[in-house]
Amino acid sequence: MTHARPVTRRAALAAGTAALGAAATHPAPAADPPLPWIDAHSHIWPPDVDKFPLAPGQTQRDLNPPSFTDEQLMAVARPEGVGRVVLIQHSVYHLWDNAYLLDAVRRHPRTFRVQGMVDDHRPNPGAAMRELLPRGVTGFRITPFVRPRDAQAGWLDTPGMAEMWRTGAATRQAMCLLINPADLPAADAMCGRHPDTPVVIDHFARIGADGEIRDADVRALCRLARHKLAHVKISAYYALGRKRPPHDELVPMTRRLIEAFGPRRLMWASDAPYQTQGENSYRASIALVRDRMDFLSRADREWLLAKTAEAVFFYA
Repeated sequence: MTHARPVTRRAALAAGTAALGAAATHPAPAADPPLPWIDAHSHIWPPDVDKFPLAPGQTQRDLNPPSFTDEQLMAVARPEGVGRVVLIQHSVYHLWDNAYLLDAVRRHPRTFRVQGMVDDHRPNPGAAMRELLPRGVTGFRITPFVRPRDAQAGWLDTPGMAEMWRTGAATRQAMCLLINPADLPAADAMCGRHPDTPVVIDHFARIGADGEIRDADVRALCRLARHKLAHVKISAYYALGRKRPPHDELVPMTRRLIEAFGPRRLMWASDAPYQTQGENSYRASIALVRDRMDFLSRADREWLLAKTAEAVFFYA
């Protein structure tokens, strides 16, 4: 079936740019020189669960930490040179209700973009995606983990999921996969079926979450590099490998991804607030790329720390 993608894309982007332009003169502003970097993945949530209700089954006691607002996030991000952030919908605390992240973009349209969530099991998820684009939602978290374990098989094969990927090809809204290494073959196949859809793999596909970085898993992730719109977030260091600073054990995997994808399809992210707890820190996360990888050129660092995320998420 042939789709008139160029016309659809132009129309969608025009709508998104016009709406965001009402709130900010430049929808995708240049970086503030003292704060050049972009954190491509951070969660935020407010303590006010009356104004922003939690998902069914969640209570205020479940919030850990009890509060991590956009102001608290930027208080740890700005000292490290981070001026813009892609906010990630929390798939446990708020699930399908993107209200708090949308409110953050409304209040700070130059600073934030959103990786939101829509339910592919409900009618017309593509229409929901298009409605969210003018409000700063330029990507969507998709993951099997929002379903019961016995319902996770074939999670990418639903009609609604296919509609989401087709819509992303038209609007440039990225499909952002929170997955485990075992899910990489299915992600690879989906990229093949939807070659015009931007794709972002979160957190190295969680390679090393059990403490071991397996060569077979890294090769499977690198295999996605043959898809021209596939990207990877080099992020969530607190959860991978030895899970403590300085995170140097993640450098060889990062280097292999750079060789496979190139720096223009990789993006650094913190996964705050989780990276800010215990012995881990926001500074240790960004420092691994900004300060410690001596083999990176200045241009490589700029792509990893800002330009890739800007191209993928700050286009509207």
